[in-house]
Amino acid sequence: MRKYFGTDGVRGRVGEFPMTPDFAMKLGWAAGQVLGAEGVKEVLIGKDTRASGYMLESALEAGFSAAGVNVALVGPLPTPGVAYLTSTFRADAGVVISASHNPFYDNGIKIFAQGGNKLNDQQEQEIERWLQVAMDGGMTCVDSGMLGKARRVDDAAGRYTEYCKANLPSDLSLSGLKIVLDCANGAAYKVAPAVYRELGAELVCIHNKPDGLNINNECGATSMQSLCEAVLEHKADIGIALDGDADRLMMVDHTGSVVDGDELLYLLAKDAKSRGYNGGVIGTQMSNLGLEHALKALHIPFQRAKVGDRYVMELLKETGWRLGGENSGHLLSLDYASTGDAIIVSLRVLTCLLQQGTSLFTVKQGMQKLPQVLINVKLPSGYQTNVVNLPEVKKAVLEAEADLKINGRVLLRNSGTEPLVRVMVEAVDKRDAQIAAQKVVVAINRYLT
Repeated sequence: MRKYFGTDGVRGRVGEFPMTPDFAMKLGWAAGQVLGAEGVKEVLIGKDTRASGYMLESALEAGFSAAGVNVALVGPLPTPGVAYLTSTFRADAGVVISASHNPFYDNGIKIFAQGGNKLNDQQEQEIERWLQVAMDGGMTCVDSGMLGKARRVDDAAGRYTEYCKANLPSDLSLSGLKIVLDCANGAAYKVAPAVYRELGAELVCIHNKPDGLNINNECGATSMQSLCEAVLEHKADIGIALDGDADRLMMVDHTGSVVDGDELLYLLAKDAKSRGYNGGVIGTQMSNLGLEHALKALHIPFQRAKVGDRYVMELLKETGWRLGGENSGHLLSLDYASTGDAIIVSLRVLTCLLQQGTSLFTVKQGMQKLPQVLINVKLPSGYQTNVVNLPEVKKAVLEAEADLKINGRVLLRNSGTEPLVRVMVEAVDKRDAQIAAQKVVVAINRYLT
């Protein structure tokens, strides 16, 4: 079992363990021990726009240097941009300092292996083993002549911008499209506007002025209201929402309605099928049942992974399929990017619409979602008990499932990125879903109090 790594790296509230300078330095050293033993000589480090990124960047740099690993600093850049540059710069590994969609007071550290792929479980467990050595006072430093060196990469954003632009076919242009772009005051605040403008779009940007504290604050892929309103206000053709590190994508059609990850995945799968794609699609336990039904109607196989894009990726590798994702907007299209990349996936969606001469509103009608109710139950700080396995909570889940019969499903899981228990209920009738979800939430809260 991993102690510090969750579904998407190490994450927590800044200033509280493990998001402290001391821990970050030791994590950098531990990662240097493991990756260095695998031949790593240089690590690329990027970050989002959180004020705490500077502190953690310096701490990680010190840890890697002490382990004898060189560091290349790229500054604010989307997570998929760091993954891409890790590969193109021939760096041996990449690190992103970001808590993705979380508020500014959280931060996190994600590590990529060679080729821009996330570390596997075994690598993370080995890093945790060395991390424990450091925590126990066993951190050492290589001889001064062997210390890792640091350098800054000045053209990282430009390189990633050109890479993104290349994902729109050369015979197409965004000219004539009016797009509202929500940058979430995050890592893509410079790169994303440049991509869409240089491809010809008439662009309206919102939430593209980060101050270190406003990342994901009532904006971006996890808070869609302002984008929906802006699309209607500006009479735009489409809205694009990124999250803080631009690995999540949500969209809005011209009517101001949200188009989520499940619907976008359906659109991409349908288009791929029309082009001869014979593989299937990987979703998660949270994927809407409507997606499964819609894909079945197209004779496209579908499987569910555990929640987390790392598990979607693992199942894609196992099956050899190329498309997968989550309803939250983590979408994987492996023919075009090695990891979830919101900008590139948005360009794939726009390519589909332009080539078919249709709109996002029209295409999404092919999939009918079942109503979902999601309630997040916050756990007390430092809480260790696995609420999901408590007998009284399990009983409430069974009772809720019995009430729904075959007309819905209940999913209860611990968040891998926040101190939350997520209660999700899906049903043909939304009111039935709400009643079932509340039954489970009451049981959890009764135990917590």
